[in-house]
Amino acid sequence: MAATTEDIKKLREMSGAGMMDCKKALDEFEGDLEKAADALRSRGLAKASKRQGRDTACGRVVSYIHGEGTIGVILQLNCETDFVARNEEFEALGKDICMQIAASSPIGVTEKDIDQSVIERESAIFKEQLQNEGKKPEQIEKILPGKVKKFYSEIVLMHQPFIKDPKVSIEDLVKQYIAKFGENITIARFERYQVG
Repeated sequence: MAATTEDIKKLREMSGAGMMDCKKALDEFEGDLEKAADALRSRGLAKASKRQGRDTACGRVVSYIHGEGTIGVILQLNCETDFVARNEEFEALGKDICMQIAASSPIGVTEKDIDQSVIERESAIFKEQLQNEGKKPEQIEKILPGKVKKFYSEIVLMHQPFIKDPKVSIEDLVKQYIAKFGENITIARFERYQVG
């Protein structure tokens, strides 16, 4: 069964994939929209990991003011082309990330942004807590990396669970949009302001 123009249009809206990719997927799955959308999504995520090293010289600055104006966030979200930078869905991604930052107060975008002294201090506190619980040194050495990893998920933006869908990390959310737009997206920096 040949894909209809209407089905191609629907699949393009669902997936964000190109017209020819949508047509091929619909032909492959004999017009089944859901199967075609799933296939495009899985292929897109596989391609997304390859795109992550590409240069992101375009983008936009997105802002968000929470509630009565007590918390504000400014975010620089980068991409490869102006075409994507001007896209409403790209801006919506920026707003979602701003809301995430407002709600969860990360310290940095990635682990590289976290001062090593912060990690060392937290590790020392975790170690002392475990010693006070009566854990043996070999047990502490096994438990400590997990505690540090959990700490990263609290303070590093890319490791945090997305507030709108906690099963998805911010890193995974960005990868979904990389797959959707077909180009690399990076979070360059952010500032979070809070009154009081």
